[in-house]
Amino acid sequence: MSATVLEARALLLDMDGTLVNSDAVVERCWRRWAQRQGLDSETVLAVVHGRQGYATMAALLPDRPMEQNHAENRVMLAEETADTEGVVPIGGAAAFMASLTGLPHALVTSADEALAQARMGAAGLPVPSVRVTAEHVGASKPDPEGFLKGAADLGFDPADCVVFEDSEAGITAGRAAGMRIVGIGPRAAALSPDAHIEDLTRLRVEATPEGRIRLHIDAAR
Repeated sequence: MSATVLEARALLLDMDGTLVNSDAVVERCWRRWAQRQGLDSETVLAVVHGRQGYATMAALLPDRPMEQNHAENRVMLAEETADTEGVVPIGGAAAFMASLTGLPHALVTSADEALAQARMGAAGLPVPSVRVTAEHVGASKPDPEGFLKGAADLGFDPADCVVFEDSEAGITAGRAAGMRIVGIGPRAAALSPDAHIEDLTRLRVEATPEGRIRLHIDAAR
């Protein structure tokens, strides 16, 4: 049995792959895009997780004008927002979110506001009142801007925050922000987060008398 205890003042939560399993719709939309571009779909899917769509497009088609990437990203966001078939909560997400009631936490996602509302709603999860969505940042993960803004919005130093993430782009962003990382799910397992769990059933949240958040993380499978 492997257990870890982390303490923080605030938690910063990614959405896709961390709170919500949206892999089905992400794969549907991006496979269609890959086919239109004449790209291998598996290559595209290896890049897409954790980034804003325009950043994925720029990584895959580096010679294309960014204006075209932003235009296609708007189309992609509309497609993804309209398609919630197969969107479900990550195991333990509902209980985890309930345990954060009254504790400092924020959603930090590469989705825009409409997509975040659609997916959290489809998964039956509450949307945190503090959230950093695509509209609030100038740079996509793996840039740390979103996590730094989330910490600032909550009023805490980056070193006092713990990030929950599933993707390489997100974990890279959290590290660059100077934060500790709890990795969720299979994509995070090989990325050396401070702690790793398969899903949120392996986690217990405790509020300490000093006003801190104590995370009891059981990595045993």
